[in-house]
Amino acid sequence: MQKIELMAPAGNFESLQAALDNGCDSVYFGVEQLNMRARASINFTLDDLKEISKRCSEKGVRTYLTLNTIVYDHDLSIVKTLIKKAKEANITAVIAMDQAVIAMARELKMEVHISTQINITNIETVKFYALFADTIVLSRELSLRQVKKITEQIEKDQIKGPSGRLVEIEIFGHGALCMAVSGKCYMSLHSANSSANRGACKQNCRKKYTVIDQETGFEMELDNEYIMSPKDLCTIDFLDKVADAGVKVLKIEGRGRAPEYVAKVIKCYRAAIDSLTDGTYDKQKVISWMQELEKVYHRGFWNGYYLGQKLGEWSKESGSHATQKKVYLGKGEHYFDKAKIGQFKIDAYDVAVGDTILITGPTTGAKEMELKQMFVNDKPSEKATKGDEVTMKLDFKIRRSDKLYKIVKTEFAQN
Repeated sequence: MQKIELMAPAGNFESLQAALDNGCDSVYFGVEQLNMRARASINFTLDDLKEISKRCSEKGVRTYLTLNTIVYDHDLSIVKTLIKKAKEANITAVIAMDQAVIAMARELKMEVHISTQINITNIETVKFYALFADTIVLSRELSLRQVKKITEQIEKDQIKGPSGRLVEIEIFGHGALCMAVSGKCYMSLHSANSSANRGACKQNCRKKYTVIDQETGFEMELDNEYIMSPKDLCTIDFLDKVADAGVKVLKIEGRGRAPEYVAKVIKCYRAAIDSLTDGTYDKQKVISWMQELEKVYHRGFWNGYYLGQKLGEWSKESGSHATQKKVYLGKGEHYFDKAKIGQFKIDAYDVAVGDTILITGPTTGAKEMELKQMFVNDKPSEKATKGDEVTMKLDFKIRRSDKLYKIVKTEFAQN
């Protein structure tokens, strides 16, 4: 069995480093405004491309620039600049949906991946886009049976991309879903003149709604007010079926989510993919991974349409159902290299020995651990509070830009 490529989201340098530290095979990211998460994440700049490429190449991780929005005439010069700069920075590939973007990337000899926004659902469309692309993301609405039929046909007909290798099929494996067909939604555009297809979604589908008959004023009774907000996709409990369907790349959604989300999800799927390869994937491990995934942001989980076409499963509450959350404590101040000790200033809330803490930063990524001992204002102590200076043993360097959090249970946690 060929190992599935694990593709991680990177909305900023904290998430990028978290992805790298937890074993991703590739990362995807947006630069400036021409990507589908233009407002949901900080986004990188053109000047960041070399640093992204450097960090990833050091770990043998592939890099994918997302340019998969609707593109207008006034965008074309920007697109060409982005692709040119990506090429110069040795970015691996461009993820695209617009024919102009595809053509520009091919002209500059950049590898192209076809976005799910194109909504590819059959082998003939795969054959067409194989003229331009080495990796094709299928529609989110397909079942694994349909995916497998396509991958088997690629093998049978030896359908190859411009690189000369067989076209690889990518699917969306974990994270937020919306009610749109493969991400194409116009609700935000109609309601707020803010196009989701230009990366500016206002998340209309995540709000409460009532249905009222305009003629009579009658209000329909609904079992669930969040009638357009799907649960998040999760495939870790049937990853063996995903592999059997011939999927080569598994994409984790989450460029708008926190670095600890990226760290936790990538760590779990890395372990799951590796266990498939070495033959140790089993139900007990799946239960453990699910418990870990439930700790970070999610709206509940379901399997999408991969195991057969059925009605969607909808969120019942607004926001996250995570069993844990982070509480801000303070900022990094100094790292003593020889002693391997990190120093923090506590700006808010208490922290005590035995607490689970999280340290995040553009170079640090997202490091979670149990606080086993600490010094408070230069004296050994079990507890620190607002205004205290805290030092602790750390086997990684912290910086002044790093933030310190405490991890606490939420109302969704099982006591």
